[in-house]
Amino acid sequence: MIIRALLVLACSVSGYFIVFYMAAPGSSYAYLQAIVGFIIGFVVALLVIRVEKDIRKLSLKVIAGGVIGMVIGLLIALILGFGLNMVIKITQDQQVIPWIYLLLTGILGYLGLVLGLKKAEEFTFHAVESKNAVDNRLLDTSVIIDGRIADICDTGFMDGELIVPRFVLNELQFIADSSDSMKRSRGRRGLDVLNRMQKSSSINIEIVEQDFPKIKGVDGKLVALAQKLNAKLMTNDYNLNKVAELQGVRVLNVNELANAMKPVVLPGEQMLVKIIREGKEQGQGVGYLDDGTMIIVDSAQ
Repeated sequence: MIIRALLVLACSVSGYFIVFYMAAPGSSYAYLQAIVGFIIGFVVALLVIRVEKDIRKLSLKVIAGGVIGMVIGLLIALILGFGLNMVIKITQDQQVIPWIYLLLTGILGYLGLVLGLKKAEEFTFHAVESKNAVDNRLLDTSVIIDGRIADICDTGFMDGELIVPRFVLNELQFIADSSDSMKRSRGRRGLDVLNRMQKSSSINIEIVEQDFPKIKGVDGKLVALAQKLNAKLMTNDYNLNKVAELQGVRVLNVNELANAMKPVVLPGEQMLVKIIREGKEQGQGVGYLDDGTMIIVDSAQ
């Protein structure tokens, strides 16, 4: 707050003295014009503070894109202005040169800034796409809440980078704030799992800001983002799995991985199983393997 107050004071005082010294010598309106300069400096300071507050809401990628775009626009304006300057010198009408520079700088600098802000995320994604597609794995809400993905990462079987879209984080936050206790518990579990994965040294979690406002629903946005990044989609959602495969997106289903990792038992092989209850049929017993698979044993009594 103190820094902002100093900025307002500095701009206001600077505006006062700039206009005062620019006024015509001996002008009776010099002090009045200086007061106008003070007001202009004050307004400029308020605008700078407003811009600073808006910039805080932007990601570093967007800010960098805007700066790069503006610099490119200003360079183009400088080149065009230099060419027009050579033409105008021939006509001997040099009073118009500063105004042409001002016009070109304003228009092209503004266009570069706006285009840079709008296209910053696309520049980022082109850089991501240049990586090996195997490294791009996109997480959906269900696989984060499930939590087994964190266990897989801890074992070292998966490394590299996992991508979590901002809209998935927003959905997790929405579920965690639900009035339903079950949903709230699931949402908080998902946030805890994600926090645990971010602290893992074997995996890198990247939060991407790319969104698709025209697409309704998180599932549709996930499929679109996976296509854009040429990434694999990790999910436990059966419906999302099928929809993504129909649209050419490769899906990694943790449930299918769990089924594939079940121990193989060959006919005639012996195993130790604890019978915990009776089955539906006479003489049957029910037990469970270490991975939770239920087995039915005949003649268990």
